[in-house]
Amino acid sequence: MWEFRSMNFWRAVFAEFFGTMFFVFFGMGAALRWTTGPHHVLHVALCFGLAAATLIQSIGHISGGHINPAVTFAYLVGSQMSLFRAIFYIAAQCLGAVAGAAVLYGVTPGNMRGNMAMNMLQPGISLGMATTVEVFLTMQLVICIFAVTDERRNGRLGSAALSIGFSVTIGHLMGVKTHETLSTTGGLISDSTVYWVGPMIGGAMGALLYDFMLFPRMRGLSERLATLKGSRPPENETQQDTRGEPIELKTQAL
Repeated sequence: MWEFRSMNFWRAVFAEFFGTMFFVFFGMGAALRWTTGPHHVLHVALCFGLAAATLIQSIGHISGGHINPAVTFAYLVGSQMSLFRAIFYIAAQCLGAVAGAAVLYGVTPGNMRGNMAMNMLQPGISLGMATTVEVFLTMQLVICIFAVTDERRNGRLGSAALSIGFSVTIGHLMGVKTHETLSTTGGLISDSTVYWVGPMIGGAMGALLYDFMLFPRMRGLSERLATLKGSRPPENETQQDTRGEPIELKTQAL
């Protein structure tokens, strides 16, 4: 398989590890209670959003800047990347998240760690309720990502990275207000399914909604299967001059 032999592919995989590590480090760090007094939800949500925007701008031209397994899964469902690449991206993201949490744990004083900002459902919120919210939040994120990075748009207004960052901010504000404690990553085993099943379903729904209803991509089944199998190397695998248009989250161009 051409991707396995490509240095650009392995750079992209490392970029996803690197980006997710810093995203979790900054996000979890903002969610911890470093001082006494009220904990402002807006501050945490803005940190997540600005961290996402910064990292997408930093590694978007290398890997696409997914930094989220649900986003990678959405691109896979939309037949915009190979299954091989998606598996390695998701593995790198999970390892990066663990690394970021481990580094934060190591630099946080013991009396401030608490539960390390684990996600836990608010009292009275069922698994079904929380999963539904996660589905909708991830679906809006994926639709935003697909829309602002769509090469078929007639011109691009503003920054794709900032648009995605604001979408992340809105999602965290809504999530904390409706069904979560202040948090950043998976919590108890009974609750953690919410933060895997919900985003994956929402990501798939967002990809299908955008690619088949809102702005359909006119591609045949054979073309989609070729992309999923990774049987078609990109037209130019070498590093390109990206000083023109931004290419955040464009994995197939690598």
